[in-house]
Amino acid sequence: MVRSLQALLNVMLPGMNKKLLPGLLTAAGLVAIAFCGHLLVPAIPMLTLCVLLGAIAGNTLRAAPKLRLAPGMGWAGTHLMRAGIVLLGFQLALADVLGLGWKGVGLIALVVAGSFGGTYLIARALRLPGDQPVLLASGFAICGASAIGAMSQARGSAKDAPIPVALVTLCGTLAIAVLPLANTWLNLNEPGFGRWVGASVHDVGQVVATASGAGLTALGAAVVVKLVRVVMLAPISVLGSISVRRRHAALAGAGSAAAPGARPPLVPLFVLGFIACVLLRSSGWMPEPALHAARAGQEILLGLALVGLGFAIDLRELFSTAGRASAAALGSWAVVAGLGLGFVALMA
Repeated sequence: MVRSLQALLNVMLPGMNKKLLPGLLTAAGLVAIAFCGHLLVPAIPMLTLCVLLGAIAGNTLRAAPKLRLAPGMGWAGTHLMRAGIVLLGFQLALADVLGLGWKGVGLIALVVAGSFGGTYLIARALRLPGDQPVLLASGFAICGASAIGAMSQARGSAKDAPIPVALVTLCGTLAIAVLPLANTWLNLNEPGFGRWVGASVHDVGQVVATASGAGLTALGAAVVVKLVRVVMLAPISVLGSISVRRRHAALAGAGSAAAPGARPPLVPLFVLGFIACVLLRSSGWMPEPALHAARAGQEILLGLALVGLGFAIDLRELFSTAGRASAAALGSWAVVAGLGLGFVALMA
């Protein structure tokens, strides 16, 4: 029976072996705890709790058990992240996007571009290492930890993802309390506040938690704007892949010893899957029970992946760069919030 199950898993999940099971089972347990925690405190999104629980586990376990769990956690953070992003496409319908009109869609694209560029420049100026500036920009500009996972897969830089995930999760969680408080001074109406939340908060769950207290009108506006930002995940990931391919080609053409061997694909397979799911949802062929099942599957897969990414967060490394990392995150948050307010003003 056990051998049959293992053989089935090997067929369904290529690359799986027995070394992965302890980490995957532990990740599943932490996702279950995160789900229960979300039920007890609905204001905290489940995926945020997944990152936090993964980080706690990764930084409190002793060396031996951590080594046993690491292969499965790492596998979840890569393979299951791709699968979760594919299913994320079922949340998006092109009719919702076009409902904002070309002006709204164009302005949101400018907000995303400005957020990405501003965050990247801030992170570079503060000398965040490796690919962290690009990954942090993806998270703040598009959809938080999921975007960081997608970009890191597209660019082959998963090792640089944990610190940006920690920073974007922290700022997104703070936004749940800070934005409603700020609106007591800004005095935006319900649609305006919802648009601001949708344009400036990172994760979809954090958007829902931030906007829901302002009423159903605010929540509806926030979700539509947020989902338009999520649509940008596909082109941004492709551009990220293209930039790495060009760099590889330039290094290889120069005969550099640092030239890497393998280049990422021009369009990552999970991005094509994401686009296919968006088109399928937009076609109207998907029955509601199937969409609910896809949403549940997406939450579980992204939860497992974010536990894996959280497990890789090294708090000592984060604290060693706490000043620069925190400054980059807070500066980026201010840029995104400011651009979001500009979007609200132009849509009024």
